[in-house]
Amino acid sequence: MSFEKPIYELEDQLEKLESQPNPQPTTLDAIRNMRTEIQRMKRDVFDHIDAWETVKVARHPDRPQARDYIELMFDDFLELHGDRAFGDDRAIVTGFARLDGQKVMVVGQQKGKTLKERNECYYGCAHPEGYRKALLKMELAAKHGVPIICLIDTPGAYPGIGAEERGQAYTIAVNLREMSVLPTPILCVVIGEGGSGGALGIGIGDYVAMLQFGYYSVISPEGCAGILWKHVKYADKAARALKFTSKDLLGMGVIDEIIPEPLGGAHRDHRQTAA
Repeated sequence: MSFEKPIYELEDQLEKLESQPNPQPTTLDAIRNMRTEIQRMKRDVFDHIDAWETVKVARHPDRPQARDYIELMFDDFLELHGDRAFGDDRAIVTGFARLDGQKVMVVGQQKGKTLKERNECYYGCAHPEGYRKALLKMELAAKHGVPIICLIDTPGAYPGIGAEERGQAYTIAVNLREMSVLPTPILCVVIGEGGSGGALGIGIGDYVAMLQFGYYSVISPEGCAGILWKHVKYADKAARALKFTSKDLLGMGVIDEIIPEPLGGAHRDHRQTAA
């Protein structure tokens, strides 16, 4: 990202200094000073990013996704597939797991890492069968008294003709209704993008948390700009107007907690973010 470039340039210089064999005392001093400067620069940059820059961080290709958190945070993950009606939507990952010994049901939205996986996952945009799969597994968890953890990361539900023909809006509405009355605790965490009904389809919970540089919105900034100003070039203006950053939403009471990210964003340190 453009606002990160000075940080990466300084880190490249630091790496060259650290790779020198038998460094002199002056070099060691330079290394210490440079490490301090990098930390200061990260703090200055990420403490003052605006709403549009927050969107860029939330969409960073190296940002940890649902499967990353499942691998880093949970034990004994057993993936469950299918909606018993149409197919298995790879944009939604579901399964039983253990978190600190507590059995839980994990429901997460997966964007994909490689181009092949992204195409299979539709970049995290679920179809109706994905939301049906999620609800079936949540109902199974409720039947056995198992808490549910939802990891939200999607630009929105898939807007294709097939998805609409199979009842996209209706299926999401059913999820909203049923999640609101499920007799088991539900924890929702926005780990990246929280886009519109696509996020709400697994986003009705007793407690809603959000990573520091995620966003949670009724519409993407590009979509808002297209409607209000008829051009995507106003996306930054729309981002500011939508007030969808974690600070905005906590202040309005939309979410319950902001989870701090490592200095420089979650994409810089997956393990620390998971911790």
